Amino acid sequence: MHHHTDDTEYQWPTCITPRCNRKLWTTEADRWACRPCEDATATRITELPALYRQLDTTAALMRGAARQGVGSSGSKTPPIPPRLEVLALVGPGGVAARLSAIEDAWRRILGWTIAPWRGSPAQALPHLARFLSNNLLWACSSYEEVGQDIAEIRTLHGEMRALVDNEQRPGRVKIGACPNRVEGELCWSPLTARADSHRVHCNACGARWETLGEWRDLRAGQEAVLAEAAGVAA
Repeated sequence: MHHHTDDTEYQWPTCITPRCNRKLWTTEADRWACRPCEDATATRITELPALYRQLDTTAALMRGAARQGVGSSGSKTPPIPPRLEVLALVGPGGVAARLSAIEDAWRRILGWTIAPWRGSPAQALPHLARFLSNNLLWACSSYEEVGQDIAEIRTLHGEMRALVDNEQRPGRVKIGACPNRVEGELCWSPLTARADSHRVHCNACGARWETLGEWRDLRAGQEAVLAEAAGVAA
């Protein structure tokens, strides 16, 4: 029996997973985590690679948009925003690093060699998911800290699923002013963009920028107006 008891009152063992704490069945009494938690975690682990691929595609698009949209280093205009919450998950220190930390801990307890980092996060994730799937039963049965790992996998899966399903709707971000001219008059109305969309629309004059090329035009137009204003001021 893994679970603590005292001499005066027997404490029926419970699942060690945070937010579960269900009393274990008699057939589970030698486990740390209950079978329903194991089953749910197994499902989440198998879904992680596909969720990652979907987010990685989004991040690649947004990275490119941000890089190509940025003006000169002296610009006071912020770049069109990437989805920072997506980049935080697919980049270094994201999903792959957090899962790798779990794998390393399991390997240490098992007395196995720590696995080398397997290329990029995208390359590593399928290997990480396979390792965790293959050793989940052992962890639920024999590893006292497994509850925290199950909770971490649940959190990661939830964060990724919410972004893929667009349940977390980012707010609008200011991206400078509209450089469009209407009958020779500069519009210069404030522009905003959603962090989950690559479309910018000026509510004042109706100008639109929807592709990466048009984003570059928008930024170039803003820089030209700012440079002209700076020249006049000088």
